[in-house]
Amino acid sequence: MPVNTVFSWFIRKRLHQIALFRKYPLEVQGDVLRDHIAALAQTRFGREHGITPRMGLDAYRRQVPIRDYNGLKPWIDAVREGESDVLWPGAVRWNAKSSGTTTDRSKFIPVTEEALEKCHYKGGKDLLAMYVDAVPKARLYGGRHLIVGGTGRAEEADNGVLTGDLSAIIINNLPWWCEWRRTPARSIALMASWEEKIERMAETTIEQDVRIIAGVPSWTQVLLERILERSGKSHLGEVWPHLQLYMHGGVSFAPYRDAFDRMMPPGIHYIETYNASEGFFGIQDRLGAEDMLLMLDYGIHYEFIPFTPGDDLSQSPHADTLSLEAVELDRDYALVISTNGGLHRYLLGDLVRFTSLAPFRIRVSGRTQSYLNLAGEELMVGDANVALAQTSRQFGLEIKNWTACARPGATPALGRHHWIIEHGQSAAGNISPQLFAAALDRQLRKLNSDYDAKRTGDLVLDLPLVEWVHTGTFENLLKQKGKLGGQNKVPRLSMDPQWVDEAKAMKIEPPTAHTAVFGL
Repeated sequence: MPVNTVFSWFIRKRLHQIALFRKYPLEVQGDVLRDHIAALAQTRFGREHGITPRMGLDAYRRQVPIRDYNGLKPWIDAVREGESDVLWPGAVRWNAKSSGTTTDRSKFIPVTEEALEKCHYKGGKDLLAMYVDAVPKARLYGGRHLIVGGTGRAEEADNGVLTGDLSAIIINNLPWWCEWRRTPARSIALMASWEEKIERMAETTIEQDVRIIAGVPSWTQVLLERILERSGKSHLGEVWPHLQLYMHGGVSFAPYRDAFDRMMPPGIHYIETYNASEGFFGIQDRLGAEDMLLMLDYGIHYEFIPFTPGDDLSQSPHADTLSLEAVELDRDYALVISTNGGLHRYLLGDLVRFTSLAPFRIRVSGRTQSYLNLAGEELMVGDANVALAQTSRQFGLEIKNWTACARPGATPALGRHHWIIEHGQSAAGNISPQLFAAALDRQLRKLNSDYDAKRTGDLVLDLPLVEWVHTGTFENLLKQKGKLGGQNKVPRLSMDPQWVDEAKAMKIEPPTAHTAVFGL
């Protein structure tokens, strides 16, 4: 049977199921919780917490405190040592190595068979299903799907437990219908050397019929710039005439949008996803939208904690949480998840805002440890991304990477935000960082009333300080930390100046045309 016919059958079936959880979200989440508690009761973690198969949500909340990674680490370590039935029934063969953005230490997230099949792969299929429903004439399976994943192969311990980043785990376990069209070859996709991998990916895909690209914007941009450089073409439509779709996630797309618009062919569709080592949470279900449908039947039960900058939720194991029926629009909530990967009331560290309650749609607004709040301005990553994108567009500037910190002074009036920005191509030539800082400040004041109040008269918060750094600064910094490529990300906002100071201290030569791509 032709692949497109099989896929059409799957689309009809799956869209019906998605329509059900849109219509009955609370009932579907109730079913997820019941299945989760029944499975949890069969584990060592469940027995240690007094979990019974028919326990309700209130009792589950009383018995299981909210924990971050460090709080759950003793059980995760047992999983990594090969012990069965610890956090989820059965043995766990895979652990996803996740470096995150707020610490230099790696996390190891268990990845069960259920999480792979009913969460991560289901998310990928759903994205394609919703896209083809919106664009019925799409012919995605006539060509290749270019996946820009992480670096490094999976490493096997003596006990048979394997560890790798999530993309390596997914590539090693892809179902036939996905592996059949994926590019590049597995031997290239799992290369440990990011620079060599980029060169090989460009070399082997440039002559293929690529129709879908998927990857984190910051690293995908590096590859696509190299492909345009090698081909001598002005945009990717000249390289891949049937390119239709770019699927992105991991970081905000806003600061990268202008660069991708320059590289991509006219009419390209962008679709955002919200996935992590811990699970697959959301998919942009409407073309051109800036939010995502919260996926409620992936084996993940959601709770939400209203968040204010300065809250230390890692020290609040018994914080009150809200279920879906109690959330409100336009408030920041910290996500607490219980997953079929064996995470139970796990504090993910992400913040979301609801943009719709029927159905439940969200956008990622930041991290619980990533904000600037020197004087009560409560600047979150979501507003910072939007302001930076609007300002860079005003100056004809493309942003490659950035970070910012708070700089307290001798008096409150001397406090300010310090931005380190690595920009790419610019239509405006050499731009004064002082002019850019003033324009950025104006955009932030429009977006954030708390920031605007603290900036009034320069009495509490001073004008931001903006500094440019050479192309390649952040890639070299990540390489120095052993985090180059794939899913690794630069922290955006931090009260701690560490990343700003380290970026400023990077000593690299001004880039040539070739090293501008690789950051060497």
